[in-house]
Amino acid sequence: MLNANQLRGVMPAIPTPVNPDDTINESATRALIAYLLKQGVEGVVPLGGTGEYGSLPHAERIRMAEITVDAVGRSVPVIAGVLDPGYYDALQAGREFAAAGVDALLVLTPYYTNPTQAGIRDYFLRYADASPVPILIYEIPYRTRIAISPEVLHELSRHERIIGMKACNTDMYHFLRTIAGVDESFAMLSGEDTLFPLHVAAGARGGIVVTANLLPSAWRKIYRLASQGHTRQALEVHRQLIPLMNLAFSETNPGPMKSVIDLIGVNAPDLLAPLVAAAPALQASLREELARQLAVFERLA
Repeated sequence: MLNANQLRGVMPAIPTPVNPDDTINESATRALIAYLLKQGVEGVVPLGGTGEYGSLPHAERIRMAEITVDAVGRSVPVIAGVLDPGYYDALQAGREFAAAGVDALLVLTPYYTNPTQAGIRDYFLRYADASPVPILIYEIPYRTRIAISPEVLHELSRHERIIGMKACNTDMYHFLRTIAGVDESFAMLSGEDTLFPLHVAAGARGGIVVTANLLPSAWRKIYRLASQGHTRQALEVHRQLIPLMNLAFSETNPGPMKSVIDLIGVNAPDLLAPLVAAAPALQASLREELARQLAVFERLA
């Protein structure tokens, strides 16, 4: 069973390649995973926000989990996102993904109901007790309007089946307060491309990174430098990626990324409603920038 010590390095949050009829594009999915494994990523995370979880038909979510597990072939961990807002739907999704063979679940904070900190605590403890595989907490308050206090996270980190967290709270002091008190058996992972080297320098064991789909070698270099204490050099490499990140996140992810993913050999531009194709000018600028960055970093592969 997966444990926190196996959660480290660069783990891309992968988009869901789909056909025009909103079904999984299996050949493109396998091509993406093959590319990422060849580039040496340490894990893959399907079915999160980047994977358009909320827009995928239920059956296609399960199929995406099955295809990903098969394509990875147990070479790295597969951590499937669970983004349902209600406990029973979230637990059922987790059980189905576990049956498909995923190693762990990335469980989103229960949004919309606006729970108290006590409610959040009980939700994750109850979920972890019932889950067939270990779970990671997914905190992303700028999407859910729900933040978890460091004190609650410290308590949750001591549960034997809660093995980590994707930290997307952009408040660095919140991150520092959280990591200062989590259990040693708990892996803090950066969930923000924009803060990744700072999170690693502060103790994150790695991260779940969106633009690592496009430039895994660059992100792995940043991770190596930051994890070895070379923070200044890591930030220098990270600074080179700022133009790419600005473009990739200037419209809702994964729209911009899907428009240029063919540059790494994955032809899957289609999006699920309510997302639509990125603006033509944005696509052109991102395509130019990614081509430039690939030329810079391809020698690192």
